[in-house]
Amino acid sequence: MTVKSMTGFAHASGEYAGKRIDLEIRAVNHRFLDVQFKMPEDLRHLESAMRETIGKHVVRGKIECRIQLSALAEHAAQLHINHDLVGELAELNRKWRKKHDGLGKLTVAEILKFPGVLVSAEKDAQALIAGVHDLLEQALADFVATRQREGLKLQQHLLERLALMDDLITALESLFPGLLKNHMNRVRARLAEAAAGVDDDRLKQEFALFMQKSDVDEEFSRLRTHIAEVRRIITEHKGSAGKRLDFLMQELNREANTLGSKAIASECTQVSVELKVLIEQMREQVQNIE
Repeated sequence: MTVKSMTGFAHASGEYAGKRIDLEIRAVNHRFLDVQFKMPEDLRHLESAMRETIGKHVVRGKIECRIQLSALAEHAAQLHINHDLVGELAELNRKWRKKHDGLGKLTVAEILKFPGVLVSAEKDAQALIAGVHDLLEQALADFVATRQREGLKLQQHLLERLALMDDLITALESLFPGLLKNHMNRVRARLAEAAAGVDDDRLKQEFALFMQKSDVDEEFSRLRTHIAEVRRIITEHKGSAGKRLDFLMQELNREANTLGSKAIASECTQVSVELKVLIEQMREQVQNIE
């Protein structure tokens, strides 16, 4: 299982009912699902059904679906008319005009609007609708595959940085006992030099500060817990993961800051900075994840 990118593009085209249909889907980052359509007014009634179809495949992102229609040259001038029905309507109109004064002649426009006169109009409309839905499904399949391929790259990017964070934490953990011993020696030396002028309250404050800075086990533990959760989400989680990952980036940054504030040596400060750089790199990529 891999995460999906929110960006993507797909195109599908085909010929239906004497027309060529070109359908494009484009997507950029967005906090929620926002679907917009650009298509001929004749197809506007399909918007609701198309929106529902897209919603089955996409959870987040600003989606633009663009549809263009163009008539094929060999079909441009063809009208399929039921001449028998036209004749019947004309004869009926002639008879009724004789019986009922005031009835006018049927115009060509009125005759063409009568159900069944344009025998292929309804069939063409149905074929066009079916074509739009067919092309939408084709484009969505390609669109989802594109997002998954891009998501695989994002996943690899995050996994590499999670591994680097693990290495940094492990290295600092191994160094920390020695760093703590050196820090304790420095504190002891400073207190010994100023022992004559230091009262008990000052000694207690120094000791409390020393204990606070020396206790980083909780930060190490939380960092590892968050790292494991990020790794689990991008490899095992099903569905939208972007919002969860964004929250975890905030938590990781919080722990890295806390670790930096407890620095007892330059090595601690350096690790804190390097962790925050890696977290920021991940956060930027997480913004692209659905």
